[in-house]
Amino acid sequence: MRNLLIVCGIVLTAYIIYRVYQYQTLDKDLNQLIKKDAVILDVRTEKEYAMGHIDGSVNISLGTIRERYIELDPEKTYITVCSHGLRSVKVESILKEKGFRHVYNGGAWSDLQNRIHQKKNNISHRAH
Repeated sequence: MRNLLIVCGIVLTAYIIYRVYQYQTLDKDLNQLIKKDAVILDVRTEKEYAMGHIDGSVNISLGTIRERYIELDPEKTYITVCSHGLRSVKVESILKEKGFRHVYNGGAWSDLQNRIHQKKNNISHRAH
């Protein structure tokens, strides 16, 4: 039992470090990715997507990505999002397995939407 707890603790710590790295990396490059026409790929269900999403995002759920990835262009850049960031990590991994080279985990769609709006507001304030 103790060994199981230790292993779980190590896995959780590694996951947290990975997520912090992903957020820092994406946040740093967010403006460049958006300017380069990165596609925001929302991997939640259609029902979740209908309840709210980032304008212009594409909805292909985690449950259908293995069949529908052929609808995507492997040369484009994708930012995957979902409700909390777990499904988007999985889809990022699946797409990379399928040969997509430019895929980034954006985490929770609402967090990414807020960061996009903050970046746009910062840019518009500098312009005035």
